[in-house]
Amino acid sequence: MSGRDSFGTLARLDLAGVRHQIHRLTALPGVERLPLSTKIILENLLRHEDGENVTAAQIASLLDRDTDRPEVDFRPSRIFLHDTNGVPLLTDLAALRDAVADNGGDPAVVKVVVPAELTVDHSVATDHSTRPDARERNIDLEYARNTERYRFLRWGSRFDGLRVIPPGAGIMHQINLERLARVVERRDGWAFPDTCLGTDSHTTMINGLGVLGWGIGGIEAEAAMLGLPVAVRVPPVVGVELTGALVAGVTATDLVLTLTQRLRAHGVVGSIVEFFGAGADALTLETRATIANMAPEYGATCGLFAVDDVTLAYLRLTGRSPDHVAAVEAYCKEQLLWHDPGLRVHYDERLVIDLSRVEASVAGPGRPQDRMSLAGVAAAFRSDRAARSAEQAPDPRGTDASAVRAGRPGGGRAHGAAREPAVPDGAVAIAAITSCTNTANPHVMVAAGLLARNARRRGLSTPPWVKTSLAPGSRAVTSYLHRTGLDQYLDELGFHTVGYGCMTCIGNSGDLLPAAGRAVHDGVTVAAVLSGNRNFDRRIHNDVGLNYLASPPLVVAYALAGTVDRDLTREPLGTGRDGRPVHLAEIWPDDAEIHAAVDAAVKPDLYDTSLDDPLEGDSRWAGVDVPGGVRFAWQPDSTYVRRPPFLEQVDTDPPGAGDILDARVLAHFGDSVTTDHISPAGRIPTSSPAGRYLAGLGVTRRDLNTYASRRGNFEVMRRGGFSNPALRNLLLPDRPGGLAHDVTGRVVSVFEAAESYARAGTPLVIVAGAQYGSGSSRDWAAKVTALLGVRAVLARSFERIHRTNLVQMGVLPLELPDDQIVPDLGHDTRLDVLWPAGDLRPGATVTVRVCTQGRATQMRALVRIDTEREAEYVRHGGILPYVFRTVMRETVS
Repeated sequence: MSGRDSFGTLARLDLAGVRHQIHRLTALPGVERLPLSTKIILENLLRHEDGENVTAAQIASLLDRDTDRPEVDFRPSRIFLHDTNGVPLLTDLAALRDAVADNGGDPAVVKVVVPAELTVDHSVATDHSTRPDARERNIDLEYARNTERYRFLRWGSRFDGLRVIPPGAGIMHQINLERLARVVERRDGWAFPDTCLGTDSHTTMINGLGVLGWGIGGIEAEAAMLGLPVAVRVPPVVGVELTGALVAGVTATDLVLTLTQRLRAHGVVGSIVEFFGAGADALTLETRATIANMAPEYGATCGLFAVDDVTLAYLRLTGRSPDHVAAVEAYCKEQLLWHDPGLRVHYDERLVIDLSRVEASVAGPGRPQDRMSLAGVAAAFRSDRAARSAEQAPDPRGTDASAVRAGRPGGGRAHGAAREPAVPDGAVAIAAITSCTNTANPHVMVAAGLLARNARRRGLSTPPWVKTSLAPGSRAVTSYLHRTGLDQYLDELGFHTVGYGCMTCIGNSGDLLPAAGRAVHDGVTVAAVLSGNRNFDRRIHNDVGLNYLASPPLVVAYALAGTVDRDLTREPLGTGRDGRPVHLAEIWPDDAEIHAAVDAAVKPDLYDTSLDDPLEGDSRWAGVDVPGGVRFAWQPDSTYVRRPPFLEQVDTDPPGAGDILDARVLAHFGDSVTTDHISPAGRIPTSSPAGRYLAGLGVTRRDLNTYASRRGNFEVMRRGGFSNPALRNLLLPDRPGGLAHDVTGRVVSVFEAAESYARAGTPLVIVAGAQYGSGSSRDWAAKVTALLGVRAVLARSFERIHRTNLVQMGVLPLELPDDQIVPDLGHDTRLDVLWPAGDLRPGATVTVRVCTQGRATQMRALVRIDTEREAEYVRHGGILPYVFRTVMRETVS
C-alpha cells in the first residue's frame, strides 16, 4: 500500500474481532450516488495513491462523474488463469528469467507479486462418452497427452504466490464461485474488496457474487502478476433494471440468452453493466452468476450484482467460514457496497428489461446474440442451411476424412450400419450439457435430470447419431444429481459424466459418433446443441458448422428429437413405448418439483472438503514429476512446451514507434471475426499446417490433441493462426478459409504466405470489418498475429480484450471511421502507415496510404491506443520487452 491519504479516508474497522485498515468511502461526499463498480475502483485508487502512478487528480476526476473518463492504474487483488493460457504465460515468465540471466541479471527477480490461481480445466476432451467409464477413460487420455504440460505446470507452481489447481477439480469459473472467491479480502492488516482479473473472458461470472472482475489477456495477466498495474480508462456504467419475474417453464438460460440479444443490440461494448431492481433481487445467486458469466457475449466489460443477503446465503452454503461471512457483511455495509434499493445511483445510461417477457429460447447457429424463440428454431435452421450450404461441407484441410469414413468410435454405442436409420439434414450430432454458464446452476441441471426421467418413463431414447455428454463444472453437481437419483436417467440417455472441464464448449468434443461421421462425409448438414456460452462456426467441432446454445433441459430434448429441424413446441420428440407420440410439453418438469428437488439435495455438506479436497489433486497429479531449478530446463524435442521467441534479440533500449512502409495485406476480412477464427482452440486436423508439422516430428494422428492444449508450443500456434476453414479471406472470395497470397502471388496457407513475406523483409497488415477479435480473451490471437509479421490491423471496430492484446504484442490497432471507404484491395496492394509529427500518443490519427492497381488513395485511421501506458508498451515493441527492460533496470540499480 502506498501510504498517501490525500482525501483523509484512511481508517480502521473491526471485522470478526480483528482490526483492519481500510479507506473509508463514506468520508467522500456524494460517493453514495456512484455506481457499485466505480466505488470499488475508487477504493482501489485510494489504497494505491502514490502521487505518481495514482494521483489525487485521478481520484478527484473519478468522483466527478461529469468529466471525461480518467485513465487509471488498477491493481487487482488476484489473478485467475486456466491451463491453456497459463502454460504460455509460464513459458513467457520462464523465457523472461532466461533473458534476464543471459544479460547478467538474477533470474530469481522474476517472481509472482500478486497472488494467482491457475485451474487445469481445458485439457480433458470428450473422446469417450455414452458409457459408465467415460470419465476415467478420458482422464487416462488426458494424462497420457498432457503429462509434459503438467510437468511444466508443476514447475510453475514453484513460483511463490501461484497456486495450481490440478485436473479433475472442475471448471475454473465454477470453482471460483464455489471455493476461491473472497468477496472481501483480509490481507496484511488491510481489508478491501476482492477484485479478480482472469485470462478467460468468462472470469466475469464472479460478478454474480459481487466481486468485480473481468477478462484480460494472458500477456497482461503475467505483467499484473509481476506487479505492474493494469491501465484502464474507467468504463461508462449502464444500469439495467430487471422488473417482473420469469414465467413458469422459463429457465435462467433463456433469460441470459435474451439479455445477450438485448444488450448486444443496444450496445454495451466497453461498458460495465450493473443489474438492479426487484427482478434482480429475486434471482438466485446461481442465476446471477449465469447472467454475469455471459458478459462477453453481450459485449460488456462485466455485468455486476451487489452483495446482499442472497450473497451471504450462498457463501454459507458453499462452506465459507462464519467469521468470513460476517466480515463480508460488515465491510460491505460500512463501505456502501451492500445492496440498498433506496439509493438513486447515477448511471451513464439506464435500461429496463421485463423478466416476464422472457420465453423459451435458443441461440444460433453461430453467435450467442442470435437468439430465437424455441418455436422458430426449425425454420431458422432451414434458412441457415440454405445460406451456409457451401460452408457446412467438410473442408479437406479441416476434416480428417479418412477417419470419418472409417467410422472411428467416439463412444460406447454400437449400431450396425445396416440397421441404422438414415441421418437427416439437421441431425444433432453433438448434444452436450457443458460449460460453467449453466452447470453452476442447480435449477437448470435438475430440470435436465427430471426431463430425462420423464422421457425414460415414456420409453424415449436418443438416435444412434447423437453424441451425448455431461461435463459438470464441479463435483458438487455430480453429488446432487446422484442424491436426487436423476443421474440414473441422464446415464440411460447417454449423458454420462465425461469429465470435469470446459470440454465441448472449448472445442474438446472428440470424434463424432460413426453414424454422424459418415453422414458428414456424405454431405449431410449436422448440428450441435450445447448448454455453453460460445457457438462460433467450427468452434465446437471441425465438421459441425451449425451450433446452438440452449438450456440443459433443452439439450436433453434435442438429443431425444435427434434433429433441430423440428418444432419442439408442436411436433413430438419421438414415440413412446406405448406407440403414442411424446411432446415436450408433456414431459417438461414442473417448476415446483424443480425447486423442491434443489432444496432437498443442495446442502452445505456437498461442499465439505474435510475428507477429500479435489483442489489438491489425485494420485495421478501427485505422480507427475516436478522439475527443479529457478530456470526451466527446456527440452529441444518437446512438442508441447517450447521457449517462445518474443524476447530474442531484444535490445536494452526501446525501438520506439515509426512509419510502416511498403506493407502488404496478408488478409482482408469482414465483420465479426472472432478469436476462434484467429487462433483456433479445437482439434488439430492432420492436413493442417500444424498437423503436418507435428506429424513430421513423429506425433501420431491420435495424439495431435488440440490447439488449446499445445499453446505452450509457439511453432504449433503460429501455424494454426488464421487457419480456421470458416474464416474467409476476401482477397480470395471463392476459396476456403486459411489461405492467402504469398510474396509471388501463389495461393498457399496463411502461415506459408507470412513466411514468404518475412524472408523478403516485407511488413504485413490485416484489414477487417466491425467487432474484430470478439469472443474468448485469447492472448494467442494477438501473439500469432505478431509472429506472422503483422504490424497493424485496420478494422471498423475492435472487441475490448483483443484490442488490448494487440497493443501488448506491439501490433497497432487502427480504427477506420464508418464513412471511410476502403478501396479495392488485391494481393499486390501496398500500404504505408504514416505517423503525424510528434511521438505516439493515445487518440492519435494516422494517414494510411493505399496503392492498388496503380492508383494511390489516402485514408485516416484512429490509433486505438487508449492510455499512456499502452503507448509505452508500443514504443517498447510489446509488453514483454517492456517488462524485460524494467526488470533489467531494477536489477542493475
